[in-house]
Amino acid sequence: MREGSLEAPTRHAIDWNNPDFYDADLLDAELRRVFDVCHGCRRCFNLCDSFPKLFDLIDGSPSEELDTVSSEDFKPVVDACTLCDMCYMTKCPYVPPHEFNLDFPHLMLRYRAVEKSNGMDKFAQNQLSKTDRNGTLAKQVAPLANWATDKDNKLTRGIMEKTLHIHRKAALPKYHSKTLLNQAQANSLITNKAAPAYGRKAVIYATCFGNFNNPDIGLAARNVLALNGVETEVVYPGCCGMPLLEQGDLAAVAENAANVSKELCSWVDRGYDVIALVSSCALMLKSEWPLISPSNKDVERLAEATFDVSEYIVDIAKKEGITDGLQPLDGPVSMHLACHARAQNMGAKGAEMLRLIPKTRVIVVERCSGHGGSWGIMKDNFDTALKVGKTAAKNALKSGASHITSECPLAAEHLMQGIELQDAEAAKGKTTSHPIELLAKAYGFE
Repeated sequence: MREGSLEAPTRHAIDWNNPDFYDADLLDAELRRVFDVCHGCRRCFNLCDSFPKLFDLIDGSPSEELDTVSSEDFKPVVDACTLCDMCYMTKCPYVPPHEFNLDFPHLMLRYRAVEKSNGMDKFAQNQLSKTDRNGTLAKQVAPLANWATDKDNKLTRGIMEKTLHIHRKAALPKYHSKTLLNQAQANSLITNKAAPAYGRKAVIYATCFGNFNNPDIGLAARNVLALNGVETEVVYPGCCGMPLLEQGDLAAVAENAANVSKELCSWVDRGYDVIALVSSCALMLKSEWPLISPSNKDVERLAEATFDVSEYIVDIAKKEGITDGLQPLDGPVSMHLACHARAQNMGAKGAEMLRLIPKTRVIVVERCSGHGGSWGIMKDNFDTALKVGKTAAKNALKSGASHITSECPLAAEHLMQGIELQDAEAAKGKTTSHPIELLAKAYGFE
């Protein structure tokens, strides 16, 4: 190991089954150790709202050092963390194997896990994290659910703001009466035997968002993969648990990991690759689950077999070559690099995939959207989320692109809200999508 952490970062397993993990005094000592290092460095000042809150807290204390900051004042710093992992992946020079051994996001996760164990988790966020229950209920009354959650519905959104503390102006995902799983089971596809990649097999993990909120992502992926000779199946054993992770519910995440990995590994045993449709879910399968359940062999095997959907298409393009027939899109693309796609350490695969489309300009936006999962829709956070994502929205607007795309669909919608605030007229000519939907469009699928 060399000074400056020039080696590849090594992330340690989360020791959440150890009673010491939940010891308040040990947690406070670790918070103070890490915060003091952050205070002396400050490279992360512009990544999210956690670090400005921390530094303002220290600078406003009597000694202007951490020793005169009360531990009770740490909570706003923790609450502002969206677990995006960008400090760990892109900024911090002190991540392991450096001797300082800093992992800021997982320390914030530990704080929330301690809160959870003490019954201090928040009701609204806790209910939002139950994505499978919410999706199953909402699909039964999808038109009514979408009417009630529409940001232009002042009556219901006002009630939601008062009761669930969801900001009345925050865009919320829609629900579909027919899930991705329903539609895939009802419509079989013919695999293109003439494609260079014919012979590949992949199981598409629908994810809760792809299954309940935006089946078009999965349908686009199925069409593109079938045209490229890939036999696919769509499965949805349950949520990856990212919303539960945000609330510090590590036991529930471990349970989801065990159940989902068991089913997906049955497909891996039959020679199938695993494709996750949403970057946050791919990150969970590849990185977070193995750190939460390091002794689970299915979790370990699944991590090795999992691809982000953009990553998988690029892999085909590099190894076998993709099927001809791509046509230019009807305008340039602003490709937002989602934090959870970047945290997979796979490169800018969404942009790389879109550059396969001929005569189509792809402009990369490499700044945080500010959304942060369920964090950015809450009343206390929405304005801050727009502020954090202002630069990304500005860059997307400045690009002149008609297509706003991100491997995190929630980020794309949040960026559009930021664009509307800056230039409502220009926003009218723009659409949001997942990159795989644009590739499908270039192939002629609607």
